[in-house]
Amino acid sequence: MRDSCKVMTLLATCIVSLSLNAEQLSFNARLRQSAGSTTGPATVVYRAIDWNGAKTAVVVCDMWDQHWCKGATARVTEMAPRVNEFLKAARGRGALIIHAPSGTMKYYESYPQRQRARKSIKASAPPGIFNWRPLDASKESALPIDDSDGGCDDEPRCAQGSAWRCQIATIEIAPEDAISDSGEEVFNLMGEGGIENVIVLGVHANMCVLGRPFSIRAMVGLGKNVVLVRDLTDTMYNSRRRPFVNHFAGTDLIVEHV
Repeated sequence: MRDSCKVMTLLATCIVSLSLNAEQLSFNARLRQSAGSTTGPATVVYRAIDWNGAKTAVVVCDMWDQHWCKGATARVTEMAPRVNEFLKAARGRGALIIHAPSGTMKYYESYPQRQRARKSIKASAPPGIFNWRPLDASKESALPIDDSDGGCDDEPRCAQGSAWRCQIATIEIAPEDAISDSGEEVFNLMGEGGIENVIVLGVHANMCVLGRPFSIRAMVGLGKNVVLVRDLTDTMYNSRRRPFVNHFAGTDLIVEHV
């Protein structure tokens, strides 16, 4: 994304093997910097990061129990145990974990973690806090993959629809966590907690992870320091579409885009 160098990527293994400092998140992040041109070649840069855990939130984006695409469901199921270990490590260092399985808030209506988000102190919300954040061509280049068909690479293609009911049960929701799919509530939670840094993981990197009102584009717009966990994400990409690479190469291209 061209609008700033704040969006970086990191590996889950960086955080699960952190230093013994219980309040510090220390890891190596990767980003691409252009040499003053929005179209010129970018240089890969690695940066040592030390974040105060208490000023950091982890947003778990749309890790649903089921997706309309069988392949997407299988990949989430495979990824979820590692997500859970990652969250344990981050939570243990004071990070706020925000579970954001969009469209499932009715399921969590009675959860205290849901009530925590709903009752968070209201702040003066910026314009568009409720809205999906589409690609802005003045700030971000076109996506390197064609996801216009919805991205299912199963054969035969799965029928689209809202198959999810809740977040996948493999991911534990701790008492101190929060649950929300609202940009305003997430904004309030972060204001209440003095959150400066945001770690985003989940699915799908070319869609919700970029566009949800609680996710990457929105968080960058709010001036947060943002990283994507590049081995705890996935794409909705059909390998029979441009650029005609396998599914995981398509995910790598989207991570590079971010």
